[in-house]
Amino acid sequence: MNTFTNRLRTSLALRVLLSTIILSSAVIWLSGSILNSRVAAGVKQVNLDSAINEARSTIVGARYRLILAKSGSPKEIDTLITEIVSSATTVGARASGRELVLLRGRLVNPVEKDFTTTSNLVDPASLPKDFREKVRRTSELNWSYITIKYAGSLKVPAIAVGDMVSIPRSGRYEMYLLFPLTNQNKTLSLISRSIILVDIALVLLIGLITWLVARQVVRPVREAARIAERFTSGDLNQRMQVTRKDEIATLGNSFNEMAESIQQQISRLENLSRVQQRFVSDVSHELRTPLTTLRMASEVIYSSRGTFDPQTARSAELLVGNIDRFERLLEDLLEVSRFDAEVAVLEPVDFNLISLINRSIEDLELVAKENGTKIIFTPYSEDLQINADIRRVERILRNLLNNAVDHADSKPININVEYNDNDVAVAVRDHGVGIDANSLLRVFDRFWRADPSRSRIRGGTGLGLSIALEDARLHNGELEVWGRPGQGAHFVLTLPRIAGNTIESRLIRLEPKDYSL
Repeated sequence: MNTFTNRLRTSLALRVLLSTIILSSAVIWLSGSILNSRVAAGVKQVNLDSAINEARSTIVGARYRLILAKSGSPKEIDTLITEIVSSATTVGARASGRELVLLRGRLVNPVEKDFTTTSNLVDPASLPKDFREKVRRTSELNWSYITIKYAGSLKVPAIAVGDMVSIPRSGRYEMYLLFPLTNQNKTLSLISRSIILVDIALVLLIGLITWLVARQVVRPVREAARIAERFTSGDLNQRMQVTRKDEIATLGNSFNEMAESIQQQISRLENLSRVQQRFVSDVSHELRTPLTTLRMASEVIYSSRGTFDPQTARSAELLVGNIDRFERLLEDLLEVSRFDAEVAVLEPVDFNLISLINRSIEDLELVAKENGTKIIFTPYSEDLQINADIRRVERILRNLLNNAVDHADSKPININVEYNDNDVAVAVRDHGVGIDANSLLRVFDRFWRADPSRSRIRGGTGLGLSIALEDARLHNGELEVWGRPGQGAHFVLTLPRIAGNTIESRLIRLEPKDYSL
């Protein structure tokens, strides 16, 4: 059942075929039912009219003969009754003939002989009492559908037509002619079976025609889907084979033109990306040599700054600081180029995350103290083992802590860690200037600064949070941010505890608990 459901969900041709069969079956069944009922009504009406006409002729003939025999002897009347019964019936005619039932009416005066009789051992009880009462009460021909009961257990549906006749020296009798409907029912059954067979044949033919038509339409669509999948997977030379000149051919030509245009655009973008990556890589590499020389020279000058006048000494300090910043910028640009080229790889190892956080805090304690803030971290446990790229996780933590220190506004910074068997989350919360709603959308953009006047205090490159986000996603994790002006910011890093897994839950709520409107 599941296989059929999946097949139905993924196959347009099967859905069209199934819908057509269901709808056509409903229409054909309705048409067949109406046709069958009309034919059955017509056959029954013809049989009824024929039965009434035959009965009328037979009863009128019997009346006429009985009137002529009014002066005859009892023997002659008895012979006449036998002839009437014999001529009105057929021996063994239960399938296609007719039966006669002659029943005495209400007895008024004693009679010489009772002529009550039935043909072929028909049970008089086959005639319903209300029908007999109607025949006795009216002076016209009456009819009714009955079931003939023969001696034994045989029962046959029939039409009964009756009227009153007078037999000389015996009185009034009910004369009934019974017309079995066996042949009629066989005819109706044959018609019903024929209509059902024709309906089934029509449904199969409609289904076959629908399948052939759908196949002509769906086959090019499937071919287009197959080529599109291969095109998406990187085989940009795939094209549809167009051999016709109809609407499907127009679709194929349009698809091929689109594929050609996309291939050209992708080729241009790939070339541009390669050029950009090579440019960044070459420039970064070429700058390292003169930068190393500048570093050596600046360190010599910096070590001798005590002999300089104050203005020259300050220049030496600025020189060293900007060279440090320049080196960090080159490293960040190289890392960004690796992310863009999708060549960044993880080097996972097992390590203690708590120890790594403590080490990052120790490295920034002096800077935090200079900014008048304090980093508060009280872990539940001193040992939290995870499997990840320690270099990248440390870089994420340092970027988050650096950002918090820069914007803490001399207020404490809180670090929180939550974990379970599959995931681990680290939250860095500052209570400084905060972030407005518009800035939240651009926090992780490259080179974007919420407040340029503040961002230059310690010479940031503007790439830290962007690289931190890429490092988190490289681990199949996520880095999220919350912020409000004057309420500070809250960064939440969620990682799988084992590299290669995916995160299953958000262990730390993004909106901090201490936030109040």
